[in-house]
Amino acid sequence: MRFLRIHLFLVAALSLLFVHTASAAGAVVQDIRLWTAPDNTRLVLDLSQNIHYKLFRLHNPERIVIDLNATRMKVGLDKLGLPDPVLQSVRYSTAEGGVLRLVLDVKEKVQPRSFLLKPMQGKPYRLVLDLTRPEQARQAAVSATHSKKGIVIAIDAGHGGEDPGAIGPHRAMEKNVTLAVARKLAAAINQKPGMSAVLTRNGDYFVPLGRRVSLAREAHADMMISIHADSVRTGDVKGASVYMLSERGATQDRAARALAAKENAADEVGGVTPLDQVADPLVSQILGDMFRRDSLNSSQMLAEEMLGNLKQAGPIKYPTPKRARFVVLLAMEIPSVLVELDYISNPTQERKLTNGAYQERLASALFDATVRFFEKMGRLKNSASSAYSAGGSEATDALVYAGL
Repeated sequence: MRFLRIHLFLVAALSLLFVHTASAAGAVVQDIRLWTAPDNTRLVLDLSQNIHYKLFRLHNPERIVIDLNATRMKVGLDKLGLPDPVLQSVRYSTAEGGVLRLVLDVKEKVQPRSFLLKPMQGKPYRLVLDLTRPEQARQAAVSATHSKKGIVIAIDAGHGGEDPGAIGPHRAMEKNVTLAVARKLAAAINQKPGMSAVLTRNGDYFVPLGRRVSLAREAHADMMISIHADSVRTGDVKGASVYMLSERGATQDRAARALAAKENAADEVGGVTPLDQVADPLVSQILGDMFRRDSLNSSQMLAEEMLGNLKQAGPIKYPTPKRARFVVLLAMEIPSVLVELDYISNPTQERKLTNGAYQERLASALFDATVRFFEKMGRLKNSASSAYSAGGSEATDALVYAGL
């Protein structure tokens, strides 16, 4: 018995020694990334463990300072590709007591916001710093409002920035595929008389799901199309599918419920603070059941048009629209659909999804469905044939862009 007590004491002592040694070693900044959006810059630090830190501003010149306790830098800063529209340079030093000080030289007065993210989906602890340009955001929103015309289509390229979305066997990222198709679709829409496009993101940066809905509303969109690429463990599954919002309650279809949960988790992966997680008053005050039903009927019609055209572009997974509780579709006053272009987990379909010609083919199908929907609604004159065009660089440069 005495031997057992001594053994347990030694085990406990060694454990405490290990914890103390690990703690004394401190945290390590393992990677650093920069994401640039029109109205903000996001800096993300990958950390080996949780940390304590503080942030403050200095003026004349403008600087943002972050002190990370018991932390050391393991990665170079040259990978950041500075300067960007907000950041002129980033430098660091180590002070007494092992405090790592990062100094961010900024070009203008910005509003900093920082938060820590816990490990999830293979990502480590992350310190996220957002540098927001309030005046730039206001000017962009005003510019988009004044430049839009006719029927406005909000196009939502899924994922972005810290959230790559699904990743294919050859490392193709969903966020890149969705943005490429979204841009091609927007270019075609902007060439169609009486129609204009608004992109919820027009670059590789993160936009919270709730903000995507807000952007569509702020642009007074007449339709919202959220573009994604699906992924499963089995590599031979293929085909496009179209989803609309489940009216209320839990989603009955197990596959649709799982997909919605995966897409709705984008905020956790990309990084959303509690301030971003605000209940949407329009969801609970949606002008009554009659209005809700009319909007969902319009979404059903739109989803059917999308599927009918996607059948001409490639394989289809589900022949009829499916319903689920997608956060990005919560603007129920706007006919909205979520399109899964194909399964990026299928190596054959992954190669197609990264091919420019195939992306144009998918964009053409979505464009034709959009035009046909508004023709049926009596808001566009019937066209004899598709007016689709990828548009080239001029059309892409002319995109109407809202907010972010």
